[in-house]
Amino acid sequence: MALNGLFRKKTVQDILKQVEKNNADGHDALGKHLTARDLTAFGIAAIVGAGIFSTIGKASADGGPAVIFLFLFTAIACSFAAFAYAEFASMVPVSGSAYTYSYVAFGEIIAWIIGWALIMEYSVGNITVAISWSDYFTGLLKSGGLELPQWVQMDYLSASNGFNDATALMQSGKQFANLSPALQDAYTAWTTSPVIGSFHFVADLPALLIIVLITALIYRGMKESRNASNIMVVVKLCVVLLVIAVGIFYVDTANWDPFAPNGVTGVLKGVSAVFFAYIGFDAISTTAEECKDPQRDLPRGMMWAIIICTILYISIALVLTGMVNFSLLNVGDPLAFVFEKLDLKWMSGIIAVSAVVAMASVLLVFQMGQPRIWMSMSRDGLLPKRFSKVHPKYKTPSYATIVTGFVVAVPALFLNLTLVTDLCSIGTLFAFVLVCAGVLVLQNRTDIPRGKFKTPYVNSKFIMPVLIVIGLVFAFGFNKKATMDFITNETQINNSEAIITSLNKEETNKVYDYLVSIDPKNKTVGTPDLELLLSKYHKDDATYSSVIAGMPIADSVKYESGFGLFKHKIPMWIFLIVLVGLLVWSFKSNLSLIPLLGLICCLYMMAELSVWNWIYFGIWLLLGLIIYFSFSRKNSKLNHITE
Repeated sequence: MALNGLFRKKTVQDILKQVEKNNADGHDALGKHLTARDLTAFGIAAIVGAGIFSTIGKASADGGPAVIFLFLFTAIACSFAAFAYAEFASMVPVSGSAYTYSYVAFGEIIAWIIGWALIMEYSVGNITVAISWSDYFTGLLKSGGLELPQWVQMDYLSASNGFNDATALMQSGKQFANLSPALQDAYTAWTTSPVIGSFHFVADLPALLIIVLITALIYRGMKESRNASNIMVVVKLCVVLLVIAVGIFYVDTANWDPFAPNGVTGVLKGVSAVFFAYIGFDAISTTAEECKDPQRDLPRGMMWAIIICTILYISIALVLTGMVNFSLLNVGDPLAFVFEKLDLKWMSGIIAVSAVVAMASVLLVFQMGQPRIWMSMSRDGLLPKRFSKVHPKYKTPSYATIVTGFVVAVPALFLNLTLVTDLCSIGTLFAFVLVCAGVLVLQNRTDIPRGKFKTPYVNSKFIMPVLIVIGLVFAFGFNKKATMDFITNETQINNSEAIITSLNKEETNKVYDYLVSIDPKNKTVGTPDLELLLSKYHKDDATYSSVIAGMPIADSVKYESGFGLFKHKIPMWIFLIVLVGLLVWSFKSNLSLIPLLGLICCLYMMAELSVWNWIYFGIWLLLGLIIYFSFSRKNSKLNHITE
C-alpha cells in the first residue's frame, strides 16, 4: 500500500451517504429538536461539574487569587476553538466530533490519532469526575454520621505517595496533627489498609460504584433529554449562585494579598486544572444531528456556555480565595471545605448533595460520548465491528458501552486526581489543536461544501508579526529574569517541601543543626519542624537562596540544573519552534486569524503541562499507532480505494 494511503480522506458527501446507509441498516436517526437555548444549557450541564466543584481548588492553591486571569485566558482560547468546532459542525453535521472532522481535513492516520486521543478526554476525563464524585459522596456520608475507612475512599497512588511524603515530613520533626489534611488521610489510608504480602489494598470503591451504576443506566438506554438537561442546569446554577451569595459575606480581602503569591509561574501551573474546568463545550458539537439549525445555533450555544461559565468560575475563585487562604484549597472538595472551615456545615451539606448530583450527570454525558466515538470509528472499519454493535432491545452501542465502563472503572481505583486531570487536558488540547488546524487547512479549498456558518475571516499575515513583537516586549521587558533563566537554563532552587521530603534521617539532623546555628536569636531551638523553620525565609528570595546554599547537603537535593531542569522546558521549546513555523505559514497563506489564535493558545497550554504528561501522552499515541498498523489500516472501509 502506498504511503499516501495513510492520508486517504473521507469527503463530506461520503459521510452524509454513510449516515443514510446507517439509517437503512436500522440505526435510528436522531431527532432534530435542539435550539440555541438548549445547546447553551447542554454546554453548561457538561462544563459545570468536576471543574467548579473540584479542580478549581488545586488551581487556586497554585496561583492564588490571580488564577482568575488564567480563567480569562482559557476562556478566550476555548472561544477560538469553539469557532473552529462550529464551522466543522456546520460543514459536517453528523456525530463524531473532532474524529470525523480530522478524517475530512487531514486523512485517516490523523483521524485515528485524534480518535485515539479523544479517549483521554471522555474516558480519562470521566476518571477525574468519578474521583471527584467519590470525594463529595464520602464527605456527604461523613456529615451524616457514616465515615468510611480511608483505604476504601482513596486511590492507591495518592495513598502511597502521601504516606512517603508524610513519613519524610514527620521524620524532619513535623507533628502528624500539623500535616495537611490530604497527607493525614493518605497516611491513615496506607497504614490502616489490608495488606496482602507487601501489597496494600487501597482502592477508591465509591468511584467504582458510580461508574458501574452509570454504565448500567447507559447500557439500558438511559440518555440525557433536553428537559432533563435544562433542569440539571437550573439546579447547578442555583447552588453556584447560592455559594457566591453566601460566601461573599465571609470574604476577607486580606486573603487576596498577595494577589499572585507564586507569580506568573504559579498561575500557569494551574493550566491543566483550569482547562479541565472548561472541558465539555466541545461535546455540543456531537449533537449536530439533533440541532434544528446547527449552522446558526451551535456557535451561539458554545459561546454563551463559555461566557456564562467564565463569569461563574471567576466569581467562585474570588470568593474561595477570599474566604480562606489560597494555600488551604488544594483539596478534592474546595467548595464544601471552605464552608466547613467557617463552621457553616449546612452550606457544605447543600454543596455536597448538589455536587454528587451534578458530577453524576456530567459522568453520564461523557460516558455516553465515548461509545459514540468508538461506534463512528468502528463503522469506518478502524475498530472491530462489535464496537458498532447495537443492542436489539435497548438500541444502545452495548459492547462499546461495557468496554467504556471497564476503561474508566479500573484506573479510577488506582490513579490520583492530578495525574488523570493532566492526561485529560493534554488529550483534549491536542484535539482542539487539530480542529483549529483543520479549519486552516480547508480555508481555501473550493471542493468542500460549506455550511451556513463560517468563522469570520481576519487576515493574520500582518497581525501575527505584531503579536509576536508584543510577546517579545513583554517577555524581555516585564519578565526578563524568568525569560533569561529559561533561555540559559539557569539553575533553580527546589522548594522547601521538595528538599525536606528528599532527606534521610542523618541529613535531617544536619539541616536542623544548621538552621539553629544561623538563627541569631535561637528561635529554632526546640522546634524540630524543618518545613516550619524554612517557611519563614520564603518571603525574601535572596535570603532563602542564601539559607539553601549553606545547607550541609548535596547540591542535587537543593537545586535542579542541567538536563534534569531542561527536560521540563522541552514542551515550551517545541511550542516556540512550531510558533515560528506558524508565523511563516500565516504570512505565505494568509491564514484566518481566529482559528490560528485558537491553535496557538491551545498549543501553549499543552506546553505548560509537565514533560511527563507529554511522555505519557506519547506512549499512549504510540500504543494507538501499533493498533492502527496491525488492524485498522487494512480493515478500513477506505482500504480498497488505495489498494
